[in-house]
Amino acid sequence: MRDRMNVYFPPALLREITELADRRKLSRSAIVEAAVASFLSPDGADRREAAFTRRLDRLSRQVQRLERDLGITAETLALFVRFWLTITPPLPDDAQASAQIKGRGRYENFVETLGRRLQKGESFLREIPDDITGQKTASPNDVSED
Repeated sequence: MRDRMNVYFPPALLREITELADRRKLSRSAIVEAAVASFLSPDGADRREAAFTRRLDRLSRQVQRLERDLGITAETLALFVRFWLTITPPLPDDAQASAQIKGRGRYENFVETLGRRLQKGESFLREIPDDITGQKTASPNDVSED
C-alpha cells in the first residue's frame, strides 16, 4: 500500500526529474522515491564518504607521483649542470662566436628531439622506473667514470 503525498518543486528541478525519468524509462514518482530513500538511508553518508575516500586516495597517489617526478627532474638537472660546469673549460675569446653558433644549433636540435618525443608520448621519467627495476645490484667495480 502507498500513501499519496503532494510536493512542490522548482520548475528547473522538476525538468531534471522528468528528463531523468524519461532517460531511465521510470516514473517521476520512482525517481523521487529513490532520491528520498537514498537521502534517508543511514548508509548513504557512508557510501559518500567511501567515494570521497577513494577519490582522495587516487589524488594522493597522483600527487606522490608528481612529487617523485619533480624530484627526479630536479636531481637530473642538477647533476647535468654540475657535470657540465665541472668538465667544460672556458673558451678563449676568439672561439666564443663560433661556440655560440654551434650551441644555438645544438639547442634547436634538442628542442626538435624533445618535441618529437613528447608527440609520441615518450617520457624519460617513465623510462627510469623500468631501468631501475631491470638492473641487478651493481658492484662498485661495475661503474666507471671517464
